[in-house]
Amino acid sequence: MRKKYRTKFPVARIKKIMQMDEDVGKVAQATPILISKALELFMQSLIDEACLETRAKNAKRLTAAHLKKTILDKEQFDFLRDIVQNVPDPQAGSSSGAGDETNNSSTSGSGGGSSSGSGSGSGVGSTSGVGSTSGVG
Repeated sequence: MRKKYRTKFPVARIKKIMQMDEDVGKVAQATPILISKALELFMQSLIDEACLETRAKNAKRLTAAHLKKTILDKEQFDFLRDIVQNVPDPQAGSSSGAGDETNNSSTSGSGGGSSSGSGSGSGVGSTSGVGSTSGVG
């Protein structure tokens, strides 16, 4: 009888992504489960740090700008620096509005269709690509 593991990320999709690489042959059954768990722990760490940044700014929503600042400030996320270079910095006047203006301005220039659709109303900036986390607070 097989154990059923409850993971936050789809194991079948992880396995497909792994097998897209020509150098990868067969994948052991436990490998995508382990990758899913590692991804879950990584995302939890990143979001927790970004939430601290959001609270420090007295903002109500976690935005892409908060994620960018977290990635730039924390050494453990250095490998993501190249990815966040294109995320616009918040304007000087937007920090007084509890973060709502920052979220609106960051989505206006994205060309439409930027939200992943995986978490509508989640309180996370739509340009961040993270839709599985609830709002801050």
